[in-house]
Amino acid sequence: MKVTVIGAGILGASTAYHLALAGHDVTVVDQEHQGKATLAGAGIVCPWATKLDEPEWYKMYAAGAHYYEELVAGLAERGQSDVGYRKVGALVTAEDPDVYDAAGERLARRTAKAPESGGFEEISPEQAQARFPPINPAFRAFYVPGGARVNARQLAPAMLRAAVALGATFLSDLATLELDGACAKVLDGRGEEIPSDKIVVTAGAWAAQILGPLALHHPVKPQRGQILHFGMKGADTSRWSVLLPMASHYLLAFDDSRVVVGATREDGKGFDYRVTCEGQHEVLSAALRYAPGLADATLLETRIGFRPAPPGFRPILGPVPGIDGLILGNGLGAAGLTIGPFAGRQLARVAAGEAPELSLDPYSPAA
Repeated sequence: MKVTVIGAGILGASTAYHLALAGHDVTVVDQEHQGKATLAGAGIVCPWATKLDEPEWYKMYAAGAHYYEELVAGLAERGQSDVGYRKVGALVTAEDPDVYDAAGERLARRTAKAPESGGFEEISPEQAQARFPPINPAFRAFYVPGGARVNARQLAPAMLRAAVALGATFLSDLATLELDGACAKVLDGRGEEIPSDKIVVTAGAWAAQILGPLALHHPVKPQRGQILHFGMKGADTSRWSVLLPMASHYLLAFDDSRVVVGATREDGKGFDYRVTCEGQHEVLSAALRYAPGLADATLLETRIGFRPAPPGFRPILGPVPGIDGLILGNGLGAAGLTIGPFAGRQLARVAAGEAPELSLDPYSPAA
């Protein structure tokens, strides 16, 4: 089967990889937009603490975390060991005692059903500081051993390399959709058709532009995120746990003496690719509130990414009613790095005519 995947972020790269793994003829087309969420993204995989409690959505979220070990092992078998994923444990904290207690209740309920989480325990300020040295010692913390970090700049290319090694074709090009009767067809930047039995659109915040010629209403909008990177000169940050306050910000470290703090969630900004004073102030304030030990760190850079933000935190996954062969995958928002690889596997199964491992009915695109 010939399948064209439009968009090569985490979701598209995963879709392409799993299709190629199943032996399909895959073409990936990506325009490499400035501000692509995957290029800016750094993520925490710890769904067991999330405040979102909608059962179907949480089931998908938890399945995303569960799938990572299998994904990483499979990529390693295909020569892709530099994938940016590492289990370092997660510290879950909150300023408000009631919010903290509620997080503990969720962790108790959810980790008991998720062996990959490693359970959880409340730890002392000294133990928390040993796992993430800059942390504010005034905050209580739960420790979840199975929490992990992901560097999207490593994971998405690793899945694409594996897909290409399995026979997929990658095109850095514009993709345009047209309607041909009840079917969609895809054209490259020269206006030439890319033969496709199925088309999977995983173009993130740019999907509405691609779907426009088909007269489809696509409700996913760009949400600007500003993410700050700090240098911790001389510090070995490679094994620091991630820090997950029960708020809209997060902190994690990478191997190169770097700490990442994110992120703003700015709606209504379109594709305005700018670092703003307000955004810097918001993230810096959160960084120093939760981790005052960052006060003497070097501010290395601010990355900007446009998350595909759906209404109501609900992603869009599945075939488009009324248009044969067209499948959408979008709207993972801030959960993209947790859910993306697993969701891509489900889109690959749908494109191949197989049943997904979890029902995608709650996420069906509206025609």
